[in-house]
Amino acid sequence: MTTAVVASDVAQQVNTVMPGRVLEATGSTLVVRPVAVFEVARWLKANLGFDFLECLTAVDYLQHFEVVYYLLSLSSNQSLVLKTRLQGREGLQVPSVTPLWQGADFQEREAYDLFGIQFDGHPFMKRLFLWEGFPGYPLRKDFL
Repeated sequence: MTTAVVASDVAQQVNTVMPGRVLEATGSTLVVRPVAVFEVARWLKANLGFDFLECLTAVDYLQHFEVVYYLLSLSSNQSLVLKTRLQGREGLQVPSVTPLWQGADFQEREAYDLFGIQFDGHPFMKRLFLWEGFPGYPLRKDFL
């Protein structure tokens, strides 16, 4: 059975190596600064064995967006939720994790297509479901 890691323990380890990257750690969820997503994700993969990205999604809270990464360590059978918060409604950007987990490719494109979140460094950041020129992003709470 998969067990969730304690995020506060992970936050201590991350803060030792990369101070100031972690904003919050509650339960099994680690919240990091948007610019630090790739750096922290790479460290989690290399040092704690989170070698599988189960899911990547986004959530619109009107005041901010969250990008949510569900990570799994296949060797230790542990899970961790990594999040970042993006403020505002325009110019939303976060580094792509596709170089770490190839499975992020379509999931990042889906978040771009439906929420308008850009993933810097993505190899093919194009709409996935809707056509280029489609007006807006249909999963945003303020869409139409």
